[in-house]
Amino acid sequence: MCVEEMTFDRLPEAVAYLIKEVTQIKELVECKQNPPPAKRVPIGIEDACQIIGKAKPTVYTLVRKRLLPCYKNGKKLYFFEDELLEWIAKGKKKTLLEIESEAGVDFKKHFKGIRR
Repeated sequence: MCVEEMTFDRLPEAVAYLIKEVTQIKELVECKQNPPPAKRVPIGIEDACQIIGKAKPTVYTLVRKRLLPCYKNGKKLYFFEDELLEWIAKGKKKTLLEIESEAGVDFKKHFKGIRR
């Protein structure tokens, strides 16, 4: 809608147009906003075993050695899925390329000032 075409008779059209535009902008803004954070729901040991792919005795051993993040209420163990997935990610083995890259960076840093 052009401003030059605006007349008093066309005012209802202009208002309807503006309402439609504002609605579209509002929808775009709502789509771009992050959704509210998901509620963290604790899971039991059976679900934890499935997530990390270990047997119950192994999970109990990892908990006893304090290697696996968990929560205890009474005699029951509880876990959070995001913490288990983070625990798995921390155990990533470096690839040969990553090791070589780090070694090259360290070598250059250590021997940067030494020239023969």
